[in-house]
Amino acid sequence: MTLHFLHRHVLEDHLAGFETRPNPNHVNVARRPVILSVLAHSGHEAAVAERLAELAGGSVRFCGPGEWLVAGPALLGEELADRLGEIPGASVCDQSDGKVLMAIGGPSARKILAKCVAADLHGDVFAEGQSANMLCCHVASNLARTGADLFEIIVPRSFAGSVFEELMEMGREYALTASFSED
Repeated sequence: MTLHFLHRHVLEDHLAGFETRPNPNHVNVARRPVILSVLAHSGHEAAVAERLAELAGGSVRFCGPGEWLVAGPALLGEELADRLGEIPGASVCDQSDGKVLMAIGGPSARKILAKCVAADLHGDVFAEGQSANMLCCHVASNLARTGADLFEIIVPRSFAGSVFEELMEMGREYALTASFSED
C-alpha cells in the first residue's frame, strides 16, 4: 500500500479569499521556512554566539541566554542545518514543522503590533536586527525587527491561526492584507 502525504499549511483556510494585491500594510506568511533551534552547551555560550554572528544564509534570533532560533528559506534547509551542526558546543533541533513564520510590514506595522505585544517597538529601543521572545496576541512567540517597518513573528504551529486572526483584527483599521510569500 502506497501512502501519499500532502503538505497543507496550517493557515491555508485562513488565507483563502484574501485579495492577491497587497496593501501597504501586509502580512506575508512563509509557506515552508526553515526554523532551527540552537542551544549552547554550558560554558560554550560565547563561542556559539560568536559563530552564529558569522553565519551567512540564515537570520539569527536571540531567544534567551544560550538559546537562538535561526530562520531561513527552505532552499537552504539541509545546508543551514549542516553548518549549524558543525558549531562545537551547540545542539541543533529542526523546528520547521512546529513553527510558523509571519512577516508584517508597512507604515503602520509598529502600530498594529503595539496592540498585540507588551513591548516598546520604537526604533531607538527595538532596533533592526534585534529579536526577543515575548507574548504576541497572548501566545509565546519570537519577534524580530528585520527592517525599518518590517517585523517577523515566529509562533507555534498550533497557535498560528489564533495569532493570525488577532493580527488581522488589530490591522483592520489600517487595511491590513495577507498572503503567502512567493519564496
